[in-house]
Amino acid sequence: MSKAIDSKGQPYNRLMMIVVLLVGTFCTVLNQTILATAFPTLMKAFNISTSTVQWLTTGFLLVNGIMIPVSAWLSNRFNSKWLYISSMAIFEIGTIMAWAAPSFAFLLSGRLIQAVGVGISMPLLQNIMLSIFPPDKRGAAMGMAGIVIGVAPAIGPTLSGWIIDTWQWRDLFGMIIPIVALVLLAAFFFMKPVIETSRPKLDWLSLALSTAGFGALLYGFSSVGDDGWGSRIVLSCLIIGLILIVLFVWRQLTMKTPFLQLRVFSSSTFTIATALSSVVMIAMVGVEMIVPLYLQIVHHMSALHSGLTLLPGALMMAVMSPITGRAFDRIGAKRLSIAGLFLLTAGTLSFVMITQTTPVIYITILYALRMFGISMVMMPATTAGMNALPTNLIAHGTAVNNTVRQVASSIGTAILISILSNVTNNQMPNQGLLKSSPLAYQVKAFNATMSGYHAAFWIAVAFCAAGFVIAFFMKNKEEKNFLEDAVQDAKEPLAQGGEA
Repeated sequence: MSKAIDSKGQPYNRLMMIVVLLVGTFCTVLNQTILATAFPTLMKAFNISTSTVQWLTTGFLLVNGIMIPVSAWLSNRFNSKWLYISSMAIFEIGTIMAWAAPSFAFLLSGRLIQAVGVGISMPLLQNIMLSIFPPDKRGAAMGMAGIVIGVAPAIGPTLSGWIIDTWQWRDLFGMIIPIVALVLLAAFFFMKPVIETSRPKLDWLSLALSTAGFGALLYGFSSVGDDGWGSRIVLSCLIIGLILIVLFVWRQLTMKTPFLQLRVFSSSTFTIATALSSVVMIAMVGVEMIVPLYLQIVHHMSALHSGLTLLPGALMMAVMSPITGRAFDRIGAKRLSIAGLFLLTAGTLSFVMITQTTPVIYITILYALRMFGISMVMMPATTAGMNALPTNLIAHGTAVNNTVRQVASSIGTAILISILSNVTNNQMPNQGLLKSSPLAYQVKAFNATMSGYHAAFWIAVAFCAAGFVIAFFMKNKEEKNFLEDAVQDAKEPLAQGGEA
């Protein structure tokens, strides 16, 4: 790959910078799911309950989701080289804390610090990839980014199960420390400032509304699985979060230089692409949680073996992401999205018919088929949406897209888990039957469990079908100059960075 020119007019090695970006971001995004099968071990190590240990994931996703909207301002304000190095350094500090944690509180603190770094580095990866490639090459570039963003969380449960069974839980963090240290060292030499910066004014009220609003909303949805939709805490968080987000949106639309440019939704291409990627995230993350539960509860598989069952699907996404990226550059996102969502819908529909005797190989193939479909939609749709934006709004578009996807995955997971729990509990036989006829009770309890899984998969099918319909509204060619009328007044301040 030939050398390119950074924002200061200096040549740099684009290939090496991409390698540093991909390896570093892979390590950070992997941490979203790397504790998936380590919870029982951690509960025993720190003598804590299930609801307490869950905060290692819930807290991580909360902070990650809160940081993503801030990433747009950070990308516009700070040199991309030092912003990436700072995010990786923050992540490294959190990882070292988690590795050496003498108590659960210390471990949780390390996880939250990790999440700050991830919330900055993940959107920054997409911003840089979109900035250093022309629109007709962005599909292949985002395909490489898709390997990181899609595959790293997918292999987390498998890797976690293997390490827990082979070594100890601290090695989940210990293995990452030297890799990130090498990334930091390489970043000093190969990372370059490739994004134009300015001095936009930080609107503290917008930051507060964004943090509190998205934090409350994500916490509310994350708590549904344990507390249920009728919980006072869940309802309070959802209502407060929605109110604060409405205020945040109103403020952004009335400011001359907004904290987060929500007028990116003036582009129908961006809006449809964001809706598609969000639906796919719901389908991926929600089912990714339910299938291991089915394998462990119904087939009595270990955490490691259930993770291995999903591994071919993760590898499928790794192989297909760069291929579909190149296909996007040639044929656009519409055909890929329609074909991908057809496969995703068909694959998910097949899960509705699974039983206790369904062969595991059948589950493995169906899951791989779903991931094949997801790879055809996720990054191509995202790239199509970003290509519809002018360069000075790419950071805002990335932040908006990632925030919506984060909220969507939380909503989707909450809905699927709650449907699974509610249908199962409602169809459970009376406890009296356990004493009078234990065998009949066992049969009815198992049928209730399977009814819960079937209901959850039906909801997942509905999400996929909705995405399939939306895909037909995608355009083969990106819109041009969609903001000429909508944000003409905002372009000048955005370019100049507003008041210092």
